[in-house]
Parts: sequence; C-alpha cells; structure tokens
Amino acid sequence: MIADAMKTIADDENEVEDVITFVDGGVPQVTPVLQLPPEAAKAVVDGLAAVVRRAHAVADDPGAQQDLRQRSQKFEEGDVFLLERAYDNYEASRYVMDFYDVDAADICSRMHFHTGSRMVRIMTGPGTQLRIGSLTQFSMPDVSAAVPFALRYFQDDLPDTPPGTHRTRHNLIVPENSWVDMQIPKHVAHQFNAIGPNAVIDTIHPEESKETAREHMSDYRMMAQTIFLADELPAAESCNLIPD
Repeated sequence: MIADAMKTIADDENEVEDVITFVDGGVPQVTPVLQLPPEAAKAVVDGLAAVVRRAHAVADDPGAQQDLRQRSQKFEEGDVFLLERAYDNYEASRYVMDFYDVDAADICSRMHFHTGSRMVRIMTGPGTQLRIGSLTQFSMPDVSAAVPFALRYFQDDLPDTPPGTHRTRHNLIVPENSWVDMQIPKHVAHQFNAIGPNAVIDTIHPEESKETAREHMSDYRMMAQTIFLADELPAAESCNLIPD
C-alpha cells in the first residue's frame, strides 16, 4: 500500500471499509441556493441530464472514441459524464450525474466516502425530491436573508449494519425544483438518493489530478475514487420514505 494513499487497491471500484469503526474526516456543509418555477427547473435538469444521456448513448457504440467511453461512467447513484477533465497545471475536474429514481431502480446507494473533496450542486425538477444522508451532523450556514427556503432534517438508523450494531444517519431533503450546494471534505461519508426521475448534480473534484496521483490510479473514475461502507446496495425502502 502506498504511503498516504486511502485506497488499498488503487483502481478497485468496490472497496469496502467497516461502517462501525469508520470515523469521518470532517463535516459536510450544505447550503440552500434557490428555488425555481417548475418549468424552469425542469429545463435545467432536462438539459443537463440530456448531456449525460447523449454521451452514454454514443459511448455504447463499439466505434466510439476511447476518450468518450472513459468519460461516460456509471455510479451507484446515477449515470455520469466527465464533462471537464483536469489537465497540465489545472487540477480540477467537473462531472455531471443524471440520478436514478430509487423507486424505479428498487435500490438505494450505499453510504460512501471519496479520496478527495467534492463541491456538489444538487438540482431537482418537478416530482422529485433528493435525500442526502450522512453519518455526521451537517453544518448549515444561515443564508436565510438571501435564500428564503430551508431543508427538512431528520435522523434515522443506517440500514444493513451488522447484527447488534447501530449507526445514526443524518438526513436532509432537497425539495422539488430546488438547487442546493454541498461541500464534502475527503473521507466524509455521505449518500444521495433521488425520489423521482428528475434530479442531477454538477460536481467539482477540486484536486482530482493530485488525488489520483496520490492514489496511483490509472485514470479519472468516480467509482475508483470511492470507498463504500456496505457490501451490498440497500433496498429502496431504506431511502425512499420521508417521515411526516
């Protein structure tokens, strides 16, 4: 294992750590940004989702360029397109994700953490809420003077922990037709699950070239930059219900 690396096997796309002994390396911060009229929110979400879907449709062609195939990725939470890749003297990359509807997929994403920090903008459209989960209480700066809506918070039990063990899950609900930002330090557990078909994220990996070099990864792949805290994906009912 490489000194200072977080991964045991650099390119492993299903590396798992023990959720009971896991300790977060920081605190996730969540900031409401804006709410849009349904038609405007739908236009934004549909437009970004179309970027991902077009890329994946072309990448599935056997004659597709290798670069496009590498950029068109899958994650547990949705289909991904690496829109802007880090390059010499510029360390950041940008990804767009088209979320799966957890009810349609009948699964939820696992709690996980990344090998680098992330700056995520969550965008929902009509008929879709998004549930953010974390093992650590969120930091939520007061921006109510500028952003006049709040996110609903509640706690529940993290599903599928080993028998006789327990972890509390902290949850926030992103409402329909909303933009919400989340700053996630590296080694901080989280999960996103879309309840409905209309949600995307636009996410920055601020130091992806440094991150992958430290880990000795062979390319920029979101799954390889992730360590999971469960062996199996939990069932949809573990994330698709929002308490009254």
